Amino acid sequence: MDSYFLGGGTGMIALHSLAFGYSGQHPLGTLDGCFDTGSLTAIIGANGTGKSTLLKTLAGLLPPLGGCFCMVPQGQRQLGYLPQLTEFDRQFPLSVNDLVLMGCIPHSGMFGRISCLWRKKAIEALDTVGMTEFSQMHIGTLSGGQLQRVLFARLLVMQPSVILLDEPFTGIDVQTIRTLLVVIRQLHLEGRTILAVLHDMEQVEKYFSHVLMLSAEGHRWGRSADILHSLTAAVTPPQQGLLP
Repeated sequence: MDSYFLGGGTGMIALHSLAFGYSGQHPLGTLDGCFDTGSLTAIIGANGTGKSTLLKTLAGLLPPLGGCFCMVPQGQRQLGYLPQLTEFDRQFPLSVNDLVLMGCIPHSGMFGRISCLWRKKAIEALDTVGMTEFSQMHIGTLSGGQLQRVLFARLLVMQPSVILLDEPFTGIDVQTIRTLLVVIRQLHLEGRTILAVLHDMEQVEKYFSHVLMLSAEGHRWGRSADILHSLTAAVTPPQQGLLP
C-alpha cells in the first residue's frame, strides 16, 4: 500500500485504500494519498499499469474494486474529464461551437437557456486555443489536433475545479501540444487541480511539478525532479574506475 500527500491536509482528491481495475479482474493497484487543491500531477508508468483506469475511476466511469475516494467540494460541475481522442465519437452531429457550449451544461442544466454570457465565454475559449475560424465547422472534419483544441476550449467554458486528462497529447501535432501546455499552465495558475496521463518525460519534467508513477513493483508519488532522477539513476550503469 502506498501513501503520499501532495500538499497540506485538506486535499481536493483523497484516496483511501483505493483499489482500481475492471470488474472480475485482479486490481491494478491500491492507493492511499491526497492530491491537494491546485496540484499539477503527471501520471506515468508502463502500459498496463492502470493509468487510464485510475482516471476513469476518479471520473466515476468505473467503480472502485475496493476502498474509496472523495473530492472536496463534491459535484459534477467540479469535475472535467477528457478521455483519449480515440474514444471520442467524431460522427456526432455537432458544430465546433456547439461542442464548446456543452461546457456550460454543468452550470445551466441540460435543457437550460444558453445566455449571451455563455456564448461569449465560448468565443473567448475558442480564441484561446486558436480555433475561432472553425466555430461553424462539423467536428467530424477536424484533425486530431484541432479536435483536442476544441475539447480544451470546452474545459475552459466548463471551469471545473478538478481536471482529468487522459493522454492529452497523443497523436497530435507539436504546435497544438505547445498551445495546450500553455492552457494547462494557466488553469494551474487559476488553482485548478490537474491530473494528466503522460508518456513524454520531457513534458513531465518541464511542466508538471508532481508525479504519480504506477508500477507492478509498487507505486511511487513525489516531486517530478525526484522521481525522474531516480528513474535515470536506475537505468544508468555505474562508471568504471579509471586505470592508472
